[in-house]
Amino acid sequence: MEWLVIIALCGAAALLWQRLTRAERALAALAEQQDRIDIALAGLTREGPNGQPSGWPSDRSSVADSLAEHQPAPTAAPAAARNPWVSVPSVALARSDPGASARTEPTPPPATATPAGPDFDDTHADSEPSTPARSWRESFDFEDIFGRRLPIWGGGVALAVAGVFLVRYSIEAGLLSPAVRVGFAFLFGLLLLAGAELAYRYEHRVADPRVRQALAGAGLATLYAGFYLAGNQYGLMGQTLAFVGLALVTAGAIALSFRFGLPSAVLGLVGGFAAPALVGGEEANLPLLALYLGLVTAGLTLSGRSQQRPWMGMTALVGGLGWGALLLLAGDPDFVDILALGLYFIVLGAVLPALAGAQRFGRWLRLGSAGLASLQLAVLVAQGDHAPLAWGFYLLLGATLAGLGWRRPELREANGVAATVGVLLYAMWRAPEPIIFAAVGAGLALIFAAVPLVLALRGAARRFDLWQIAAVAPALALVAYGTFGQFDADPVEPWLALACALLAGFPLAAAARMDRAAASVDFALLLGSGLALAFAALLLLTPGWSAPLLALPVLALPAWLLRSDHQTAVANLLWAGAGVLLLVLIGTPHFLPEVAHLGGGGESAPALRALLRWASAALPLVALALLDRRAAWRHGAEALAAVVTYGALAQVVPAVALAWCAAGLAIALAWGAPERLAARVSLLAIALLWALDPLGEWLGAGALALVGEPFFAVDAPDLRDSLTRLLPAAAALALLRLPRMAYRGWSWRAEWLGAALLLVVVHGLYKQVFAIETLTRFGELGMIERTVWQIGLLGAAWIAAAGVPRLGASRGLGIGFAAAALAHFSVFTLLWHNPLFAPQAVGAVPLANWLTIGFGTGIAAAWLLRRWSGEKLRPWFDAGIMALATVAAIALLRQAYAGSLLTAVPLGETEDLLRSLVGIVLALGFLLLGSLMAQRSWRVGSLVLMLAAVVKVFVVDAAELGGLLRIASFAALGLSLIALGWFYARQLSARPGPAD
Repeated sequence: MEWLVIIALCGAAALLWQRLTRAERALAALAEQQDRIDIALAGLTREGPNGQPSGWPSDRSSVADSLAEHQPAPTAAPAAARNPWVSVPSVALARSDPGASARTEPTPPPATATPAGPDFDDTHADSEPSTPARSWRESFDFEDIFGRRLPIWGGGVALAVAGVFLVRYSIEAGLLSPAVRVGFAFLFGLLLLAGAELAYRYEHRVADPRVRQALAGAGLATLYAGFYLAGNQYGLMGQTLAFVGLALVTAGAIALSFRFGLPSAVLGLVGGFAAPALVGGEEANLPLLALYLGLVTAGLTLSGRSQQRPWMGMTALVGGLGWGALLLLAGDPDFVDILALGLYFIVLGAVLPALAGAQRFGRWLRLGSAGLASLQLAVLVAQGDHAPLAWGFYLLLGATLAGLGWRRPELREANGVAATVGVLLYAMWRAPEPIIFAAVGAGLALIFAAVPLVLALRGAARRFDLWQIAAVAPALALVAYGTFGQFDADPVEPWLALACALLAGFPLAAAARMDRAAASVDFALLLGSGLALAFAALLLLTPGWSAPLLALPVLALPAWLLRSDHQTAVANLLWAGAGVLLLVLIGTPHFLPEVAHLGGGGESAPALRALLRWASAALPLVALALLDRRAAWRHGAEALAAVVTYGALAQVVPAVALAWCAAGLAIALAWGAPERLAARVSLLAIALLWALDPLGEWLGAGALALVGEPFFAVDAPDLRDSLTRLLPAAAALALLRLPRMAYRGWSWRAEWLGAALLLVVVHGLYKQVFAIETLTRFGELGMIERTVWQIGLLGAAWIAAAGVPRLGASRGLGIGFAAAALAHFSVFTLLWHNPLFAPQAVGAVPLANWLTIGFGTGIAAAWLLRRWSGEKLRPWFDAGIMALATVAAIALLRQAYAGSLLTAVPLGETEDLLRSLVGIVLALGFLLLGSLMAQRSWRVGSLVLMLAAVVKVFVVDAAELGGLLRIASFAALGLSLIALGWFYARQLSARPGPAD
């Protein structure tokens, strides 16, 4: 125990040291101000032109005004200014001596005693004149600190320790009985207090207030120790009596703090809250303890305010609330305990923080006290099984905070903290009685929503009050439904609907009183809260499927306000309502079968009901698309409105027409409302989604065809898919009038994608004509199918390049179709399914067969591309034409020997010899054409083909042929080479240079 007292005294000494440092700084500021006054007065003493000192007023009564003009605004601490011992210099001006400077002399302190209450100060005890502190080295005086200031406080601590050790020595030596020892302790403490009183009364002789402060602190500490020893150590008095004694010492310490200053206050603070722990027993009297702690906390708080020591009140509240938490650990409170603790928490949570007078941390003190008191009262309510008495005290706490905040707006945040804790506590109430639950809810609504509402109606509400109204009302409704609502059924719940309707009146009434233009955000928040409660009331009285329909009259008000005011906050409110409406649409049990209709499936559902539900969800989005002035948000509303409108139509339109429905809406918007680009794109996306499945199958089969797999009719879109899925998307892309798109210098129009999709449709329908579904049928009709398709592409190229009436010509489109025809022929007929090595029927009649037509189509496509392309590409197309002609000639020769299937009969010697002859004849033909067209590429091609024939004759024919066939081969080659050389000699002699 003695070490506890010593530690407390050391802490008091540290606090006193800090206050002494602050006092010194205040004195230094006053000294600096005095220097400024001296400088100003010295300037006044300089003579002016009229023989008087410069700046000297003609009227003596205005000297003070002149001084005020030369003196800067005071910056000294208020505590120093209030100190009666601070000397204010008196100024004497010598008019007869203009050059003399101002003289200052200190005003002697008053002879009366120091009044009670001010902080200690010992600057008057120094007989030497004080000088202003210029730096920390000048302000630090070892002799002043360790010789004049610290010894007095050390003496007080020594006296307290002496009292403790005196009692301890008497115990150990056995000199006195325990009763006498305790009596001496009380006597010694009282003597120390008497000495402090004498030092106070004879202040003019003691000349230092720290003497009485040290004596008073030591006396109080000794009395604390005496009662502790008497009650706990020796048993000379009961614990109750010892506790009363400690309480009396605490009261005395609080009272003496007005007379002797800080040490008494600190000891009263520490001892007051330590007393219950020092003499506590197993069975504590909870009401009496709560009463004691409340009185100690109140006394210390009010004393701190009177003595301008706000830290005393803050520390006392912390200690009191800390003891409140310990008192709650007892658990299972009875009626009297609830009564005592409820009043205790109300006093500490609401009353005392408002009276603490703390300016710097006042807001946080009020919020912290209200929060802790609310939490502790909530624990008390839970421990009391939500008894009406416990709830009554919590409501009384809220009412007290609301009443204090009525006149002092800075206290209203504390009421918000209590409202938050109260609603959470209300939500944790399990299996309550409906009547009691309703009564408590009504009390919470009246205190935490009605009081701010009255303030709002009177025009005295702050923003926090409006937010509290907007939050408390729906929170109470949510708790009520969570407690008594039926989530797994759809019954009519009139009592809950009535509660929601009544709670909706609070935010709606506050919103009606507000100026929408001045506080649009707060207005929207209140209006949204009230409308949400009104919507909940309607839901509780109607079937669940009608929820989207009921939202329309609720959202009509913000839509009308947005139409008239165009405020962003109201637009955000309507957005929130539209989002809630979509969530309601999704959350109802009827949504799953309805949403399946968007893709053409799902179970049958009442079409009219589903149409009304989806149309109701679309209307707020349509309103936002028309009224919201923010471009990005408006476009988002357009897109969502288009999707939900399509969903509404999907409930009544047959599945086969849904893609056309989306495409038709998009085309109608393109021509009727072209500014609604987002809606058009959304509907186009829906149409493309319909085309995605058949298009994906077509692309998959096409990818396999590129590596040699046959493309069967079953892999292509059938007539139904082409007309109901692909064609709507193609029409939408072609007629949607979308702006030109560009990427890295490349630009294109959506119409091109529509043309490509239309080509897929035509191809799918074309595949159904031949209906090739097996490999056998593919061998019979594959060449024919490919050739006719390539002829069609080539015809489209010619038509596009030549032009159509009213549409014009497009060489670029013609080149595209011609390139598609040539690519199709090269990949499928020339590479993968070439009749020379693949089983493809070409017809039994020589020359008049599909080989001639097919290769002719490929050569024609290459020839058109040669005409429409630039000069640099023409030699390449010439080479391609010659290569195709050569392969065609070889294939026709093979058809003459093998028939319709070129792979049916093996190659013979005669046919092999004729291949060489065909190559030679073609080479001569290419040479003739090159000469006629003056094209060097054809002449070079003829040479290449002739060299190939030479290689074949000398390498292949010489090795494989025999007899007359070998002779004929070499003879034909020789004659051809002679003719070729003679022809070239004629050409080169006739033309001085190449034509190209």
